[in-house]
Amino acid sequence: MGKLLCNSPAVAETLTSSSPLLPWRDPCSPVNKASVAGPEPDGRGEWDAVTGLEEQQRRNLERIHARGVYWKNPSEGAPVAGMAFRLVHGGGVEADGNCLFTAVRRAMGSKIGARELRLKAVRRFLEDYRSDDGPGKDAIIRHLYSPHLESGWGIHVVQDVKLLAEKADRKLLDAAIKELVDLGLQREAAAETIYKERCIAVNDGHSWAKDGRAAAFGDDIAIESLATEFKREIYVVQSHGSDAMVDDDNSVFFLPHRPWGEICELPLFLFMKGTGWCGAGADHYEPLLASPMPLVSQDMAAVVI
Repeated sequence: MGKLLCNSPAVAETLTSSSPLLPWRDPCSPVNKASVAGPEPDGRGEWDAVTGLEEQQRRNLERIHARGVYWKNPSEGAPVAGMAFRLVHGGGVEADGNCLFTAVRRAMGSKIGARELRLKAVRRFLEDYRSDDGPGKDAIIRHLYSPHLESGWGIHVVQDVKLLAEKADRKLLDAAIKELVDLGLQREAAAETIYKERCIAVNDGHSWAKDGRAAAFGDDIAIESLATEFKREIYVVQSHGSDAMVDDDNSVFFLPHRPWGEICELPLFLFMKGTGWCGAGADHYEPLLASPMPLVSQDMAAVVI
């Protein structure tokens, strides 16, 4: 199965406008616990209002909300060795292609727009890509977005190939596909032929970042780039239903994304509803608002990360 991703000129124009990166604080300044803003600790974490959750998912998320998550700072000699957080669902996010960056903006409590965060992720990725292991990152991107559809990885019967095209060319692509269909070709084969011929394959760092202009998918690479940009860990909290959970007590997973360098800030948390191991909620992200729980120790917390 192929997946065509169109690039809107309006978005590209917005992203190419001059916008300074946030200053890189080096060395790290001490983390100030009192500066952490968060929601009030009352209620059940707003999980009653979240649609699409099974009862066991909701029950586990409410348990985590009540007892907290204890974060162990992986940096040696850090002024804050560990800290407990209460996580509250921060509300729905529109599925407009910017959900990761919108969710990060809300979780950070930042005034930076989602499109600007996308651009920061692209720039940070390209800086690390040029100075570090470019070929290694190329291999990761190629495996993610240009897999071998015949041999595959054996992960699932459906695999995606992502291709980039200008939004203005969409009608021309559809017309070319229709011409092949009219000649007797199956639509899937016709679409694959036209897309491979006229679109850009996402198979290396430059195509992933679209040369620093607009691409940057809401994937693990983008999350890691944001973690590096803001010098803080970002955890994706995945909650799976009965189609994918290990058991009733193990349906929630904390997937860490660490920065390539020092950790200077407290972690961020994002939420993803899983609908099965292959889809992982279609990679749709929503914010989790974290507030400190100073009286909760590591032994008292529901989860230690």
